[in-house]
Amino acid sequence: MGRVKVNLTLDAEVAETARALGLNMSRLAEAAIADAAKIERNRLWRAANEGAINDYAEEVARDGLPLAQFRSF
Repeated sequence: MGRVKVNLTLDAEVAETARALGLNMSRLAEAAIADAAKIERNRLWRAANEGAINDYAEEVARDGLPLAQFRSF
């Protein structure tokens, strides 16, 4: 996928410091947004699957791990 221009507002001191240090603000912002999106996708997935996750945890607590008798460690 290609790149797209967006407007971004930053604290003036933050931007000035980044420029003075030669930091690529676009790449830093992109990485931070990608990380935040990953965290949010994971949070939403966990929320949507909370019931199944809890059911499985209860099953493991009650019955043990599936195929545990085949484990060699």
